Amino acid sequence: MTTELRWGTSELTVLLGWDDDGPVRLLDLELPGDAPRPPGRAALPLVELETIGTGRTGTSGKRHVDGTAAARLRYAGHKERADADWRELVVESADPATGLRVTARLRLHGGLPVLRCWAEVTAGREAVTVEYLSSFVFSGLAARVRGHWEEGLRLHLAANPWSGEFRWSEATLAQRGLYDVGMVRYDQTGSKNRVAVTSTGAWSTAEHQPMGCVTDAETGRALMWQIEHNGAWHAEFGDRYDDVYLALSGPTDREHAWRARLQPGESFTGVPAAVAVVPGGGFEAAVAAMTRYRRALLRPHPDHDLLPVVFNDFNNCLMSDPSTAAILPLAEAAARAGAEYYCVDAGWYADSDGWWDAVGEWEESAVRFPGGLKEVTDRIRALGMVPGLWLEPEVVGVRSPLARTLPDEAFFRRDGERVAQWGRYQLDLRHPAARSHLDRVVDRVVADYGLGYLKLDYNIDIGPGTGDIPGAGLLGHNRALLDWLDAVLDRHPGLIIESCAAGGSRSDYATLARLPIHSLTDQQDHRNLPPIAVAAPAAVLPEQGAMWAYPQAEFGVDETGLALVPALLGRVHLSGRVDRLSPAQLALVRAAVDAYKSYRARLRTAVPRWPLGLPGWRDPWAALALDCADGHRVVVFRRDSDEHRRELPFPELRGHDAVVTRVFDAAGDAEARWDAESGVLTVGLPRPGSAVLLHLVPIR
Repeated sequence: MTTELRWGTSELTVLLGWDDDGPVRLLDLELPGDAPRPPGRAALPLVELETIGTGRTGTSGKRHVDGTAAARLRYAGHKERADADWRELVVESADPATGLRVTARLRLHGGLPVLRCWAEVTAGREAVTVEYLSSFVFSGLAARVRGHWEEGLRLHLAANPWSGEFRWSEATLAQRGLYDVGMVRYDQTGSKNRVAVTSTGAWSTAEHQPMGCVTDAETGRALMWQIEHNGAWHAEFGDRYDDVYLALSGPTDREHAWRARLQPGESFTGVPAAVAVVPGGGFEAAVAAMTRYRRALLRPHPDHDLLPVVFNDFNNCLMSDPSTAAILPLAEAAARAGAEYYCVDAGWYADSDGWWDAVGEWEESAVRFPGGLKEVTDRIRALGMVPGLWLEPEVVGVRSPLARTLPDEAFFRRDGERVAQWGRYQLDLRHPAARSHLDRVVDRVVADYGLGYLKLDYNIDIGPGTGDIPGAGLLGHNRALLDWLDAVLDRHPGLIIESCAAGGSRSDYATLARLPIHSLTDQQDHRNLPPIAVAAPAAVLPEQGAMWAYPQAEFGVDETGLALVPALLGRVHLSGRVDRLSPAQLALVRAAVDAYKSYRARLRTAVPRWPLGLPGWRDPWAALALDCADGHRVVVFRRDSDEHRRELPFPELRGHDAVVTRVFDAAGDAEARWDAESGVLTVGLPRPGSAVLLHLVPIR
């Protein structure tokens, strides 16, 4: 006899079931109005677990389901907790033979159809080595799909190449390579195939975003997921008994050389994951739910209210070659342009350009700053801006004196040798010497220069990790880094810390739940900014995603507009040689910045949508709309297109009048016309390589 437990909120209900001779299984994720899901063999354990000596059953192939250790678990109890914002269900399971215990934690934020979950395993009477521990696993994606699931289910995934981030693509499971091969009727689980997305190494998003979305093409029902980890992770889809499963985890043995060796009584906790489930609306509705959930994760910080305009002197500007002589005129121009913070980027610590493999001490260069760096930061402050600095805290150059004075144990090592990548060693923040060094650096520069901003970068990928079990060493460092960031913010609660890793290579919500602002890209060609800026809000909150705006003296009016508009529905990272702009050009920049300041507070509750769909890398037109409390703000880009106009549908506004305002139109000749009968906004841009920011306000 199966015992069932329904737990949840009015927005989402989790259905669990167990019997005397099987594990607790996740039977369904129910939404209001759902018909009961028919019982079947496809339901998987609430937590999948693999240990050395048990492995998986023979029918699972390389897939991380049907683990023998998970099948041996039995229900051992549950308890519920609640506070003002969150509800939590804790489910305990145990292996009667060994005493091994697994604790599953499920959390729901009030009013959101988003489940956050993770698991913890504790060794029982025997030592155990864990090779895989799921964060979330559910076989029910095809249960409500009519027809063949390989055509009825569409999967959105986001590649994340350097300087071309947030490359979302949509395809059926068949197009992704997963089919119903007809073997279930012969009592086989299915095809043994999987669609797997894996991130290896220390950059969590250098290859793929740790998220995706599966939608029912007919009904628009959707499940969106994200793995909240700043290191290696794994996600896979597969077929199983006429259904489709999704399994999410942090690092694994097979993919990442990770294992957890546990003595009796010792525990290991996996990484969190979150899933949003919506009954219709497809990808956009799932993003809307996940957007609201991400806001619930954020660590409180003054920056969430301020959203200041930051001038950073790196991209298409000083390019890591700062000096007193170069910065002072830039700071004057940045202040006139409306910047509120000025961040001195890389190079401030080096006497020459050949500093890449000598970094680590983070002491100012007397050659670059003969009057001291404080002369520069004092001048920035006198101009009405808050000074900031760039740091790359996790690395030490092989030529740095620190490479000789810090102990070997403070660095990543494999087979007893320090690991070097591109002339740098990687600090292991589990070691007290590494952590105390960084604490001294941060506290010193904040105090000495009166900093209000730190840009923390990370420009190497150190590989699988450190120690005898490299993946375990990397995971330990990842968690120590997050702990260090928390401690820095505890000591300096008003300090704005920017997340950056070779552009957008750490766009994960383990990092972004802590740090208020995030660098989206290193892209230097302003013509390539639109697809990045338009797609980014599916993965990063608008009020966190910082986009470059780097006008140049040689730009015409359209080019200046195209360089500025991509940043206007996110965080503005002003750059470029603004000190060389003409008065008319600088006035245009100031107009864009002033326009941004007039509505930026609305970004904190805005929800993205894509009237032209998610952009391809070379799409001739691209558009992003943010649904705000006071209407819809829309950026539209005409890239390389012979078309002068595009129609942007807003179907929910059909039949309603609306007012359209051009908020920022560099050339002043963009067209915008609203048709209430069709619910379509027609936008005209006379020339390729131009952009406009609009405000669409319905009259209800």
